[in-house]
Amino acid sequence: MDKNQNQSHFLPHEKQIAEYIKTIEHLKKQDQDNPLFTAEIKKLEQKLDQLKEKIYSNLTPWERVLICRHPQRPHTIDFIKNVTEHFIELFGDREYGDDHSVIGGFAKIGGIKCMVIGQEKGSDTESRVFRNFGMVNPEGFRKALRLMKIAEKFNLPVVSFLDTPGANPALEAEERGQSWAIATNLREMSRLKTPIIVLIIGEGCSGGALGMGVGDIVAMLEHAYYSVISPEGCASILWKDAAKKQQAATALKLNSENLIELNLIDEIIPEPLGGAHHDPQFVYKKIKQFIIDKYDVLKNIPKEILLEQRYSKFRAMGKCVGM
Repeated sequence: MDKNQNQSHFLPHEKQIAEYIKTIEHLKKQDQDNPLFTAEIKKLEQKLDQLKEKIYSNLTPWERVLICRHPQRPHTIDFIKNVTEHFIELFGDREYGDDHSVIGGFAKIGGIKCMVIGQEKGSDTESRVFRNFGMVNPEGFRKALRLMKIAEKFNLPVVSFLDTPGANPALEAEERGQSWAIATNLREMSRLKTPIIVLIIGEGCSGGALGMGVGDIVAMLEHAYYSVISPEGCASILWKDAAKKQQAATALKLNSENLIELNLIDEIIPEPLGGAHHDPQFVYKKIKQFIIDKYDVLKNIPKEILLEQRYSKFRAMGKCVGM
């Protein structure tokens, strides 16, 4: 049985799994080295493993969105703590203030000095409010750009973690230049003279993600999603009914396999069976090694060629392989 299974947060498609786990835990409490109990527990654990394999290998696009939004899924702050050996956080955009939905600073990953930036949703009610649920404000995009410019100045690579339901749609964000801030980041990231590695670790929605998502390598975790809009938002616009979110999730082709076919991402980073929250350490190791491996290639590319490749990469997005 998966020791990392969080029994208080089962998703709808995990209902049968939850029942098996509950039964096994009950038998273990009753077990007093009774051979009958031990044999029964072993049989149930084998059936549980088979059930997990069956359920998790036949997930719908919407079920994968739910995995991506699982409350125990690792967030940017978790990756910073577990992937970096050293991190010094920097604050503010030097124009308006500090946006708590964006975390960034100097870091060291596998001995590589770099600038890490990322979108943070928070992990409980208090932190989610503090982080504005990962919805970035204009000052957040300007803060990210300021840190990227510092990285360029000191010839440091940039590692960007994307995990946002979208940029903050509130009126005050628009008043402070939301669209201008995102557009500026798109332009400046496209010509930043230092390697940029982008990792989609959770939700990658709309301009909120793209405003920090232009890079030389764009990869995503297996059950993350990357889309112009959330399934609920898409359903509300197309069918005037948010309840059709499952249909929208399928139509949007927002899963990693769809995106790599359309040349929207470069690589898929595997997750443990059922999602990253089942074994976060597995994901941390994969992400860390991915960053080290990709930087080892990017650092040897002359800056002029790096920028040309980045430009060509984004120009080719959306073209199906073979077209």
